[in-house]
Amino acid sequence: MKKWLLLLALLCSPLSQAADPFWRMSLPDPQGKTQALAQWQGKMLIVNYWATWCGPCRQEMPEMIALQKKYGKTVQFVGIAIDEPVPTARFAKELGVNYPILIGGNSAMNMMRQQGNQQGGLPFTVFFDAKGKQVAQQLGKISHEQLEAQIKKYAR
Repeated sequence: MKKWLLLLALLCSPLSQAADPFWRMSLPDPQGKTQALAQWQGKMLIVNYWATWCGPCRQEMPEMIALQKKYGKTVQFVGIAIDEPVPTARFAKELGVNYPILIGGNSAMNMMRQQGNQQGGLPFTVFFDAKGKQVAQQLGKISHEQLEAQIKKYAR
């Protein structure tokens, strides 16, 4: 009986989200340093898949920069670029991106499909609560109001 209770407690705990393939992934940043996605568990996480050549992606990033500054204690934005490291780093620097940017490659395309983006379109934004559970996603350009609404709903 104790084994079952222990198993049930583990399955219901926030750490059980670590079993999600997303949280086991690691991706390089533009400088080539590998970053584990699990390092951002414990806060609400907003993952934005984007590319430097994607007009709507470029248009929504200033909103994410502003909201990262405003909600940084409880929310973490992470950008996953479907792009090459050099143009990604150059664009992020020009725009003053204040949140981590990772290089996604083929892994990111698979992650997007698993998170509900069957079309593979960009931009694609995924929301995780502080326990690591995916709670929402949006394909296409996202507005400041839509981002704020999700933050107010899921950030703690």
